Amino acid sequence: MCEHLRPVDGLRSDSHGSRRKRLWELPDHTHCPVVGVCMPMPVLRRLVQKVMGQAAAPDDYQVHVGAVAECVRRSPMAEALQRELDRRYALAVTAFAKAKSTEALAAGWAEALQGADVAGALWAVLTHPRCDAGLCERVSRDIHMLQHQLGAQDRSELSRLSALEEENAVLARELAAVQARSSRSLAERIAENESLASTLMQVRAQLLARDSMLALLRDELSLRDAQAPDLPDRISLKDRVDTLTRRVHALERECLEWRQRAEQQRALADELSEQVAALTQLRNDAGIEPLAVELRDKAVLCVGGRPASVPTYRHLVETTGGRFLHHDGGEEDSAARLEASLAAADLVICQTGCVSHGAYWRVKDHCKRTGKRCIFVDKPSASSLARGLRQFVIAPAVAMSDSPREDERAG
Repeated sequence: MCEHLRPVDGLRSDSHGSRRKRLWELPDHTHCPVVGVCMPMPVLRRLVQKVMGQAAAPDDYQVHVGAVAECVRRSPMAEALQRELDRRYALAVTAFAKAKSTEALAAGWAEALQGADVAGALWAVLTHPRCDAGLCERVSRDIHMLQHQLGAQDRSELSRLSALEEENAVLARELAAVQARSSRSLAERIAENESLASTLMQVRAQLLARDSMLALLRDELSLRDAQAPDLPDRISLKDRVDTLTRRVHALERECLEWRQRAEQQRALADELSEQVAALTQLRNDAGIEPLAVELRDKAVLCVGGRPASVPTYRHLVETTGGRFLHHDGGEEDSAARLEASLAAADLVICQTGCVSHGAYWRVKDHCKRTGKRCIFVDKPSASSLARGLRQFVIAPAVAMSDSPREDERAG
Protein backbone atom coordinates (compact mmCIF):
# COMPACT_ATOMS: atom_id res chain seq x y z
CA MET A 1 0.00 0.00 0.00
CA CYS A 2 0.96 3.63 -0.33
CA GLU A 3 2.87 5.25 2.51
CA HIS A 4 0.99 7.66 4.83
CA LEU A 5 0.36 11.05 3.35
CA ARG A 6 2.29 13.91 4.79
CA PRO A 7 1.88 17.65 4.26
CA VAL A 8 3.87 19.07 1.37
CA ASP A 9 5.34 22.54 1.66
CA GLY A 10 5.79 22.86 -2.04
CA LEU A 11 6.69 21.10 -5.25
CA ARG A 12 10.22 20.05 -6.05
CA SER A 13 10.77 23.04 -8.37
CA ASP A 14 9.31 26.45 -7.79
CA SER A 15 7.84 27.29 -11.14
CA HIS A 16 8.03 25.83 -14.57
CA GLY A 17 5.90 28.37 -16.39
CA SER A 18 3.61 26.62 -18.86
CA ARG A 19 5.70 23.48 -19.05
CA ARG A 20 4.12 20.31 -17.63
CA LYS A 21 5.96 18.66 -14.78
CA ARG A 22 7.84 15.44 -15.27
CA LEU A 23 7.36 12.31 -13.18
CA TRP A 24 10.65 12.73 -11.29
CA GLU A 25 9.75 16.36 -10.57
CA LEU A 26 6.61 15.38 -8.62
CA PRO A 27 6.70 15.04 -4.81
CA ASP A 28 7.88 11.61 -3.63
CA HIS A 29 4.60 10.69 -1.99
CA THR A 30 2.75 11.02 -5.34
CA HIS A 31 4.86 8.40 -7.12
CA CYS A 32 3.14 5.52 -5.37
CA PRO A 33 -0.45 6.46 -6.33
CA VAL A 34 0.62 7.47 -9.86
CA VAL A 35 2.32 4.13 -10.53
CA GLY A 36 -0.33 2.11 -8.68
CA VAL A 37 -3.38 3.80 -10.21
CA CYS A 38 -2.21 4.90 -13.64
CA MET A 39 -0.15 1.87 -14.66
CA PRO A 40 -1.88 -1.52 -15.01
CA MET A 41 0.25 -4.28 -13.54
CA PRO A 42 0.72 -6.28 -16.79
CA VAL A 43 1.87 -3.10 -18.59
CA LEU A 44 4.20 -2.22 -15.72
CA ARG A 45 5.73 -5.71 -15.80
CA ARG A 46 6.40 -5.54 -19.54
CA LEU A 47 7.89 -2.05 -19.17
CA VAL A 48 10.20 -3.12 -16.31
CA GLN A 49 11.37 -6.15 -18.27
CA LYS A 50 12.00 -4.03 -21.37
CA VAL A 51 13.93 -1.28 -19.57
CA MET A 52 15.80 -3.43 -17.06
CA GLY A 53 16.56 -6.19 -19.54
CA GLN A 54 15.59 -8.93 -17.09
CA ALA A 55 12.46 -10.70 -15.93
CA ALA A 56 10.37 -8.79 -13.43
CA ALA A 57 10.04 -10.01 -9.86
CA PRO A 58 7.30 -12.61 -9.40
CA ASP A 59 5.59 -10.59 -6.66
CA ASP A 60 3.44 -7.63 -7.81
CA TYR A 61 4.34 -5.65 -4.70
CA GLN A 62 8.09 -5.91 -5.42
CA VAL A 63 7.55 -4.77 -9.02
CA HIS A 64 5.50 -1.80 -7.78
CA VAL A 65 8.03 -0.79 -5.10
CA GLY A 66 10.94 -1.05 -7.56
CA ALA A 67 9.18 1.16 -10.11
CA VAL A 68 8.28 3.77 -7.45
CA ALA A 69 11.90 3.87 -6.27
CA GLU A 70 13.07 4.64 -9.82
CA CYS A 71 10.74 7.67 -10.04
CA VAL A 72 12.58 9.83 -7.49
CA ARG A 73 15.26 10.65 -10.06
CA ARG A 74 15.50 10.93 -13.80
CA SER A 75 16.33 7.35 -14.59
CA PRO A 76 15.65 5.26 -17.71
CA MET A 77 12.75 3.65 -15.88
CA ALA A 78 11.31 7.03 -14.90
CA GLU A 79 11.60 8.29 -18.48
CA ALA A 80 9.94 5.13 -19.83
CA LEU A 81 7.10 5.57 -17.37
CA GLN A 82 6.78 9.24 -18.38
CA ARG A 83 6.45 8.33 -22.04
CA GLU A 84 3.97 5.52 -21.36
CA LEU A 85 1.79 7.70 -19.12
CA ASP A 86 1.77 10.57 -21.64
CA ARG A 87 0.82 8.18 -24.44
CA ARG A 88 -1.82 6.34 -22.44
CA TYR A 89 -3.54 9.48 -21.07
CA ALA A 90 -2.99 11.94 -23.92
CA LEU A 91 -6.71 12.75 -24.17
CA ALA A 92 -6.97 13.58 -20.46
CA VAL A 93 -3.82 15.74 -20.63
CA THR A 94 -5.30 17.63 -23.59
CA ALA A 95 -8.63 18.11 -21.83
CA PHE A 96 -7.05 19.44 -18.60
CA ALA A 97 -4.70 21.70 -20.57
CA LYS A 98 -7.66 24.05 -21.08
CA ALA A 99 -7.61 24.89 -17.37
CA LYS A 100 -5.74 28.23 -17.04
CA SER A 101 -5.91 28.54 -13.25
CA THR A 102 -5.54 26.42 -10.15
CA GLU A 103 -9.24 26.92 -9.34
CA ALA A 104 -10.31 25.65 -12.79
CA LEU A 105 -7.92 22.74 -12.44
CA ALA A 106 -9.37 21.89 -9.00
CA ALA A 107 -12.92 22.07 -10.39
CA GLY A 108 -11.93 19.72 -13.22
CA TRP A 109 -10.41 17.29 -10.70
CA ALA A 110 -13.59 17.33 -8.57
CA GLU A 111 -15.65 16.57 -11.66
CA ALA A 112 -13.26 13.80 -12.76
CA LEU A 113 -13.63 12.05 -9.38
CA GLN A 114 -17.26 11.39 -10.26
CA GLY A 115 -16.37 9.90 -13.64
CA ALA A 116 -14.73 6.72 -14.84
CA ASP A 117 -11.29 7.99 -16.02
CA VAL A 118 -9.80 8.86 -12.63
CA ALA A 119 -6.35 7.55 -13.60
CA GLY A 120 -6.08 9.87 -16.59
CA ALA A 121 -7.29 12.83 -14.51
CA LEU A 122 -4.74 12.03 -11.77
CA TRP A 123 -1.82 12.09 -14.22
CA ALA A 124 -3.06 15.19 -16.05
CA VAL A 125 -3.69 17.23 -12.83
CA LEU A 126 -0.45 16.32 -11.03
CA THR A 127 1.67 17.20 -14.07
CA HIS A 128 -0.32 20.36 -14.91
CA PRO A 129 1.70 23.65 -14.65
CA ARG A 130 -1.02 25.22 -12.44
CA CYS A 131 -1.07 22.39 -9.87
CA ASP A 132 0.30 23.98 -6.70
CA ALA A 133 1.22 22.31 -3.40
CA GLY A 134 -2.30 22.68 -1.96
CA LEU A 135 -4.01 21.10 -4.95
CA CYS A 136 -1.33 18.40 -5.04
CA GLU A 137 -2.06 17.60 -1.38
CA ARG A 138 -5.80 17.55 -2.08
CA VAL A 139 -5.38 15.27 -5.05
CA SER A 140 -3.15 12.92 -3.03
CA ARG A 141 -5.69 12.76 -0.22
CA ASP A 142 -8.59 12.16 -2.63
CA ILE A 143 -6.79 9.42 -4.51
CA HIS A 144 -5.70 7.81 -1.22
CA MET A 145 -9.31 7.55 0.01
CA LEU A 146 -10.48 6.50 -3.41
CA GLN A 147 -8.03 3.59 -3.34
CA HIS A 148 -9.49 2.43 -0.02
CA GLN A 149 -13.01 2.71 -1.37
CA LEU A 150 -12.08 0.98 -4.60
CA GLY A 151 -10.41 -1.83 -2.64
CA ALA A 152 -13.53 -2.44 -0.55
CA GLN A 153 -15.68 -2.08 -3.65
CA ASP A 154 -13.45 -4.51 -5.53
CA ARG A 155 -13.85 -7.08 -2.78
CA SER A 156 -17.60 -6.59 -2.82
CA GLU A 157 -17.64 -6.75 -6.59
CA LEU A 158 -15.52 -9.90 -6.53
CA SER A 159 -17.98 -11.55 -4.15
CA ARG A 160 -20.88 -10.38 -6.28
CA LEU A 161 -19.04 -11.49 -9.41
CA SER A 162 -18.50 -14.94 -7.91
CA ALA A 163 -22.21 -15.21 -7.09
CA LEU A 164 -23.08 -13.98 -10.58
CA GLU A 165 -20.69 -16.52 -12.12
CA GLU A 166 -22.34 -19.32 -10.16
CA GLU A 167 -25.77 -18.05 -11.14
CA ASN A 168 -24.60 -17.73 -14.74
CA ALA A 169 -23.33 -21.32 -14.64
CA VAL A 170 -26.69 -22.53 -13.33
CA LEU A 171 -28.54 -20.48 -15.93
CA ALA A 172 -26.19 -21.76 -18.62
CA ARG A 173 -26.94 -25.36 -17.63
CA GLU A 174 -30.65 -24.64 -17.54
CA LEU A 175 -30.40 -22.90 -20.92
CA ALA A 176 -28.54 -25.88 -22.33
CA ALA A 177 -31.23 -28.21 -20.99
CA VAL A 178 -33.97 -25.99 -22.42
CA GLN A 179 -32.16 -25.84 -25.76
CA ALA A 180 -31.78 -29.61 -25.73
CA ARG A 181 -35.47 -30.04 -24.97
CA SER A 182 -36.33 -27.52 -27.66
CA SER A 183 -34.13 -29.34 -30.16
CA ARG A 184 -35.74 -32.66 -29.30
CA SER A 185 -39.20 -31.11 -29.47
CA LEU A 186 -38.37 -29.51 -32.81
CA ALA A 187 -37.06 -32.80 -34.15
CA GLU A 188 -40.20 -34.56 -32.92
CA ARG A 189 -42.39 -31.91 -34.54
CA ILE A 190 -40.48 -32.21 -37.80
CA ALA A 191 -40.81 -35.99 -37.75
CA GLU A 192 -44.49 -35.68 -36.87
CA ASN A 193 -45.04 -33.19 -39.71
CA GLU A 194 -43.26 -35.49 -42.13
CA SER A 195 -45.38 -38.41 -40.94
CA LEU A 196 -48.56 -36.35 -41.28
CA ALA A 197 -47.51 -35.22 -44.75
CA SER A 198 -46.90 -38.84 -45.75
CA THR A 199 -50.26 -39.87 -44.28
CA LEU A 200 -51.96 -37.02 -46.09
CA MET A 201 -50.48 -38.15 -49.39
CA GLN A 202 -51.65 -41.70 -48.73
CA VAL A 203 -55.16 -40.51 -47.84
CA ARG A 204 -55.29 -38.37 -50.97
CA ALA A 205 -54.21 -41.37 -53.04
CA GLN A 206 -56.87 -43.52 -51.35
CA LEU A 207 -59.52 -40.86 -51.99
CA LEU A 208 -58.50 -40.65 -55.63
CA ALA A 209 -58.67 -44.44 -55.96
CA ARG A 210 -62.07 -44.48 -54.21
CA ASP A 211 -63.44 -41.79 -56.48
CA SER A 212 -62.20 -43.71 -59.51
CA MET A 213 -63.74 -46.95 -58.23
CA LEU A 214 -67.00 -45.14 -57.43
CA ALA A 215 -67.19 -43.71 -60.94
CA LEU A 216 -66.50 -47.17 -62.40
CA LEU A 217 -69.20 -48.77 -60.24
CA ARG A 218 -71.69 -46.09 -61.23
CA ASP A 219 -70.99 -46.81 -64.88
CA GLU A 220 -71.45 -50.55 -64.30
CA LEU A 221 -74.68 -49.92 -62.40
CA SER A 222 -76.04 -47.77 -65.19
CA LEU A 223 -75.14 -50.49 -67.70
CA ARG A 224 -76.88 -53.19 -65.64
CA ASP A 225 -79.98 -51.04 -65.19
CA ALA A 226 -80.11 -50.64 -68.96
CA GLN A 227 -79.62 -54.38 -69.62
CA ALA A 228 -82.01 -55.66 -66.88
CA PRO A 229 -84.97 -53.33 -66.17
CA ASP A 230 -86.52 -55.81 -63.64
CA LEU A 231 -83.30 -56.08 -61.64
CA PRO A 232 -84.61 -54.05 -58.62
CA ASP A 233 -87.60 -56.39 -58.22
CA ARG A 234 -85.39 -59.44 -58.45
CA ILE A 235 -82.98 -58.00 -55.88
CA SER A 236 -85.89 -57.21 -53.53
CA LEU A 237 -87.27 -60.74 -53.95
CA LYS A 238 -83.83 -62.22 -53.24
CA ASP A 239 -83.48 -60.10 -50.07
CA ARG A 240 -86.88 -61.34 -48.89
CA VAL A 241 -85.94 -64.94 -49.55
CA ASP A 242 -82.69 -64.46 -47.61
CA THR A 243 -84.61 -62.93 -44.69
CA LEU A 244 -87.10 -65.83 -44.58
CA THR A 245 -84.25 -68.34 -44.82
CA ARG A 246 -82.52 -66.76 -41.84
CA ARG A 247 -85.81 -66.79 -39.90
CA VAL A 248 -86.33 -70.50 -40.65
CA HIS A 249 -82.80 -71.29 -39.50
CA ALA A 250 -83.35 -69.31 -36.30
CA LEU A 251 -86.61 -71.17 -35.58
CA GLU A 252 -84.92 -74.51 -36.21
CA ARG A 253 -82.14 -73.60 -33.76
CA GLU A 254 -84.72 -72.47 -31.18
CA CYS A 255 -86.70 -75.71 -31.61
CA LEU A 256 -83.53 -77.72 -31.16
CA GLU A 257 -82.72 -75.80 -27.98
CA TRP A 258 -86.19 -76.48 -26.57
CA ARG A 259 -85.84 -80.17 -27.39
CA GLN A 260 -82.50 -80.25 -25.57
CA ARG A 261 -84.01 -78.47 -22.55
CA ALA A 262 -86.91 -80.92 -22.48
CA GLU A 263 -84.45 -83.81 -22.55
CA GLN A 264 -82.52 -82.24 -19.68
CA GLN A 265 -85.73 -81.70 -17.66
CA ARG A 266 -86.79 -85.32 -18.23
CA ALA A 267 -83.34 -86.52 -17.19
CA LEU A 268 -83.46 -84.30 -14.08
CA ALA A 269 -86.95 -85.55 -13.20
CA ASP A 270 -85.83 -89.17 -13.58
CA GLU A 271 -82.79 -88.45 -11.38
CA LEU A 272 -84.95 -86.79 -8.71
CA SER A 273 -87.38 -89.68 -8.78
CA GLU A 274 -84.53 -92.11 -8.32
CA GLN A 275 -83.18 -90.06 -5.39
CA VAL A 276 -86.63 -89.93 -3.72
CA ALA A 277 -87.04 -93.65 -4.17
CA ALA A 278 -83.57 -94.25 -2.75
CA LEU A 279 -84.27 -92.01 0.27
CA THR A 280 -87.62 -93.68 0.85
CA GLN A 281 -86.00 -97.07 0.68
CA LEU A 282 -83.25 -95.89 3.05
CA ARG A 283 -85.82 -94.56 5.50
CA ASN A 284 -87.79 -97.78 5.35
CA ASP A 285 -84.62 -99.82 5.83
CA ALA A 286 -83.69 -97.71 8.87
CA GLY A 287 -87.15 -97.92 10.35
CA ILE A 288 -87.70 -94.16 10.33
CA GLU A 289 -91.32 -93.14 10.56
CA PRO A 290 -92.55 -90.14 8.59
CA LEU A 291 -92.36 -86.91 10.55
CA ALA A 292 -95.51 -85.05 11.36
CA VAL A 293 -93.78 -81.94 12.55
CA GLU A 294 -93.72 -78.57 10.75
CA LEU A 295 -90.38 -76.73 10.56
CA ARG A 296 -91.19 -74.22 7.85
CA ASP A 297 -88.73 -71.30 7.78
CA LYS A 298 -86.74 -72.87 10.66
CA ALA A 299 -82.99 -73.46 10.50
CA VAL A 300 -82.04 -76.79 12.11
CA LEU A 301 -78.38 -77.27 13.04
CA CYS A 302 -77.18 -80.84 13.47
CA VAL A 303 -73.90 -81.01 15.37
CA GLY A 304 -72.06 -84.31 15.01
CA GLY A 305 -73.28 -87.51 13.33
CA ARG A 306 -71.73 -89.89 10.87
CA PRO A 307 -70.82 -88.39 7.44
CA ALA A 308 -72.68 -91.19 5.65
CA SER A 309 -75.93 -90.27 7.45
CA VAL A 310 -75.80 -86.55 6.57
CA PRO A 311 -77.91 -86.95 3.35
CA THR A 312 -80.60 -88.75 5.38
CA TYR A 313 -80.55 -85.98 8.01
CA ARG A 314 -80.91 -83.37 5.30
CA HIS A 315 -83.89 -85.22 3.76
CA LEU A 316 -85.65 -85.53 7.11
CA VAL A 317 -85.30 -81.79 7.83
CA GLU A 318 -86.14 -80.51 4.36
CA THR A 319 -89.24 -82.73 4.03
CA THR A 320 -90.69 -80.87 7.03
CA GLY A 321 -90.02 -77.46 5.40
CA GLY A 322 -86.91 -76.65 7.43
CA ARG A 323 -83.44 -75.54 6.36
CA PHE A 324 -80.70 -78.03 7.20
CA LEU A 325 -77.35 -76.94 8.69
CA HIS A 326 -74.55 -79.30 9.70
CA HIS A 327 -71.28 -79.17 11.67
CA ASP A 328 -69.13 -82.27 12.21
CA GLY A 329 -68.57 -81.45 15.90
CA GLY A 330 -64.89 -80.57 15.72
CA GLU A 331 -63.52 -83.38 13.59
CA GLU A 332 -62.63 -81.18 10.59
CA ASP A 333 -64.73 -78.01 10.74
CA SER A 334 -63.30 -75.09 12.75
CA ALA A 335 -64.68 -73.70 16.00
CA ALA A 336 -65.30 -70.30 14.34
CA ARG A 337 -67.56 -71.99 11.79
CA LEU A 338 -69.43 -73.69 14.65
CA GLU A 339 -70.10 -70.28 16.25
CA ALA A 340 -71.44 -68.93 12.96
CA SER A 341 -73.69 -71.97 12.50
CA LEU A 342 -75.01 -71.70 16.09
CA ALA A 343 -75.84 -68.04 15.55
CA ALA A 344 -77.79 -68.85 12.35
CA ALA A 345 -79.77 -71.84 13.77
CA ASP A 346 -83.28 -71.81 15.30
CA LEU A 347 -82.95 -75.34 16.69
CA VAL A 348 -79.77 -77.22 17.67
CA ILE A 349 -79.60 -81.03 17.78
CA CYS A 350 -76.31 -82.19 19.30
CA GLN A 351 -75.44 -85.87 18.82
CA THR A 352 -73.24 -86.24 21.90
CA GLY A 353 -71.74 -89.52 20.83
CA CYS A 354 -69.94 -87.96 17.82
CA VAL A 355 -68.68 -84.55 18.97
CA SER A 356 -65.57 -83.37 20.76
CA HIS A 357 -65.62 -82.07 24.32
CA GLY A 358 -64.87 -78.53 23.09
CA ALA A 359 -67.75 -78.59 20.58
CA TYR A 360 -70.15 -80.04 23.17
CA TRP A 361 -69.40 -77.35 25.76
CA ARG A 362 -69.46 -74.63 23.13
CA VAL A 363 -72.96 -75.77 22.00
CA LYS A 364 -74.26 -76.02 25.55
CA ASP A 365 -72.82 -72.62 26.57
CA HIS A 366 -74.21 -70.85 23.48
CA CYS A 367 -77.73 -72.28 23.91
CA LYS A 368 -77.70 -71.45 27.63
CA ARG A 369 -76.65 -67.84 26.97
CA THR A 370 -79.06 -67.22 24.11
CA GLY A 371 -82.02 -69.35 25.34
CA LYS A 372 -81.98 -71.26 22.04
CA ARG A 373 -83.67 -74.68 21.91
CA CYS A 374 -81.09 -77.49 22.09
CA ILE A 375 -81.78 -81.24 22.05
CA PHE A 376 -79.03 -83.71 22.99
CA VAL A 377 -79.24 -87.26 21.58
CA ASP A 378 -76.98 -90.18 22.46
CA LYS A 379 -76.99 -92.31 19.33
CA PRO A 380 -75.99 -90.81 15.98
CA SER A 381 -78.80 -92.22 13.84
CA ALA A 382 -81.66 -91.03 11.66
CA SER A 383 -84.27 -92.29 14.16
CA SER A 384 -82.60 -90.32 16.97
CA LEU A 385 -82.68 -87.19 14.80
CA ALA A 386 -86.39 -87.79 14.04
CA ARG A 387 -87.19 -88.11 17.77
CA GLY A 388 -85.27 -84.88 18.38
CA LEU A 389 -87.35 -83.04 15.78
CA ARG A 390 -90.59 -84.30 17.36
CA GLN A 391 -89.29 -83.26 20.76
CA PHE A 392 -88.72 -79.72 19.38
CA VAL A 393 -92.45 -79.48 18.61
CA ILE A 394 -93.61 -81.12 21.86
CA ALA A 395 -91.15 -79.79 24.48
CA PRO A 396 -91.88 -76.19 25.59
CA ALA A 397 -88.33 -75.49 26.82
CA VAL A 398 -84.76 -76.48 26.17
CA ALA A 399 -84.67 -80.28 25.92
CA MET A 400 -81.84 -82.45 27.17
CA SER A 401 -80.59 -85.90 26.11
CA ASP A 402 -82.29 -89.27 26.66
CA SER A 403 -79.44 -90.03 29.09
CA PRO A 404 -79.25 -88.07 32.38
CA ARG A 405 -75.38 -87.87 32.12
CA GLU A 406 -74.81 -86.74 28.57
CA ASP A 407 -71.88 -84.57 29.70
CA GLU A 408 -69.80 -87.61 30.55
CA ARG A 409 -70.41 -89.40 27.23
CA ALA A 410 -69.84 -86.36 24.97
CA GLY A 411 -67.04 -86.83 22.48
